[in-house]
Amino acid sequence: MPPTQAESVIRSIIREIGQECAAYGEIVSETLIAFMVKAVVLDPSNGFNMDRTLMKSDVQNLVKLCMTRLLDTKNPSLDTIKMQVYFDMNYTNRVEFLKEHHRVLESRLGSVTREITDNRACAKEELESLYRKIISYVLLRSGLGSPTDIKTVREVTAALQSVFPQAELGTFLTLSKKDKERQLKELTMIVTGIRLFNRDCGKGGEGIDDLPAVLHVAIPATMQHIDYQLETARSQVYRYTAILEKAGNDPHMRAELQPYMLKEALYNIRQYEVFLQIILSDIITGAQEVEMMTKQLGAHLEQLKMTIKSKTAVPTSQVFPIFIALSTLWTSLQDETIVVGVLSNLFTHIQPFLGAHELYFPERAMQRHLNGATVKTDVCRMKEHMEDRVNVADFRKLEWLFPETTANFDKLLIQYRGFCAYTFAATDGLLLPGNPAIGILKYKEKYYTFNSKDAAYSFAENPEHYIDIVREKAKKNTELIQLLELHQQFETLIPYSQMRDADKHYIKPITKCESSTQTDTHILPPTIVRSYEWNEWELRRKAIKLANLRQKVTHSVQTDLSHLRRENCSQVYPPKDTSTQSMREDSTGVPRPQIYLAGLRGGKSEITDEVKVNLTRAVDET
Repeated sequence: MPPTQAESVIRSIIREIGQECAAYGEIVSETLIAFMVKAVVLDPSNGFNMDRTLMKSDVQNLVKLCMTRLLDTKNPSLDTIKMQVYFDMNYTNRVEFLKEHHRVLESRLGSVTREITDNRACAKEELESLYRKIISYVLLRSGLGSPTDIKTVREVTAALQSVFPQAELGTFLTLSKKDKERQLKELTMIVTGIRLFNRDCGKGGEGIDDLPAVLHVAIPATMQHIDYQLETARSQVYRYTAILEKAGNDPHMRAELQPYMLKEALYNIRQYEVFLQIILSDIITGAQEVEMMTKQLGAHLEQLKMTIKSKTAVPTSQVFPIFIALSTLWTSLQDETIVVGVLSNLFTHIQPFLGAHELYFPERAMQRHLNGATVKTDVCRMKEHMEDRVNVADFRKLEWLFPETTANFDKLLIQYRGFCAYTFAATDGLLLPGNPAIGILKYKEKYYTFNSKDAAYSFAENPEHYIDIVREKAKKNTELIQLLELHQQFETLIPYSQMRDADKHYIKPITKCESSTQTDTHILPPTIVRSYEWNEWELRRKAIKLANLRQKVTHSVQTDLSHLRRENCSQVYPPKDTSTQSMREDSTGVPRPQIYLAGLRGGKSEITDEVKVNLTRAVDET
């Protein structure tokens, strides 16, 4: 069947069921009918095949089954489903709710804003009318007083004229549309800050409620009321659980309790407990925000008093930022007031879905079955098995997480909303809280807790078997899909609130262990160019130095002190003995030259006569 045709058939089925319910005097929302249609189709006992096209007889049977379940006013399961649908349609987290609230406020102010930004006033009367519109805009945007209250309008007019006189309208009209809108918002915050300061000084603040005082009374009162209802619901849960535990060992008692639908009543009140915890958590967060903002508000007011004191004129650069900060804080306080009101209203409206438990299970019958049973709180059950921890050595293929080995242990998304999977599967739907201190089992990227060590060991032997049992049980009791957060297994029934929180399903454990590593200081060879220089003037200096060196000559000298101080070495060939041999031996002799000189001593005469006689023998005489 094409998607468009299938949607048309489903819409017609929903419309037909709505008309049938109205004929019996029951007004049922289309969202609840759509949920019930999917729940009936999922229940295997009804025999619907998801892969086969619905025949006319199938449609009639589907309508009949849905009508039976929707008109069964004595069924706790129906009350639980109604509670889940109502909560999903009306609950939004703080951030998204405030974002939507501001968007709605902007849309309501859209027409007033356009009248101001699109105005082309020229005449005096037109300018006065434009100025009055700006005053109304400031009042409406700030939410501090009514535009019809004369005293409030006069106070706002005086504050606005002190920062934006009517004479400046001409400059305002020359701005672009975006600049006009921005200036209007700034003027609103400044005027709001002035009025808040005047109120604190006792000189104004007409129509301004004391939001910090209101919130300091409303938030604790709401928290106290929710706490009381939460404790009452838990007391009922503990008694139901004790009776079901007792009946688990007594077949006769189990058959006697069958008409009371005690497990469906337990699911109903457990779901109520979960929703109260969500609402209470948001209110506690709001209380913390209010306390912080109240302190900041007082600090800004004291700062303003110290800045202004008795001065007649103060620079706008000093006071305007403080006025804007005051306005921002007051707007946040207004947001918190709205959030607390919405959460309180939501809490009031889910109480009727708690169901008439006195009608399902009268107090007299409850007391009779409680005889001999031990009523234990969730905290007591955890303390009983606090010391029984899983021995990791017993499981080689499974991973167990403990607080001391996992950094984000408290932030892990536990399957089945923290209830023990083994107990639920083994006892046909009994909800007992798991104890994370025993150990959290990580199986296929999902995390499971158990109420005892024995339950943990039993589940770990065959996890798929118990997971399948839980899934089949949820098909029969559809309210378990949201109570146990099984939306990933039943994607057609994922509520909008769960789709918004899809990110939390991907939180992975950060395990802790003692380890050490050692790495080389420099794994890769350095690639730093030491000669690189980014400064062009440095490069110029080096170039000039090199150019000058080309024209320089190196000289060296030695002094008496440095003479022969240099170490030097040389290499020579070592001398060798050689000899030669000739054909004959021969020798020669030469005469010895002898020359005699006579008359060197002189004589009696003054003139000396010298005689030289060569006495050398001839060569042939030798």
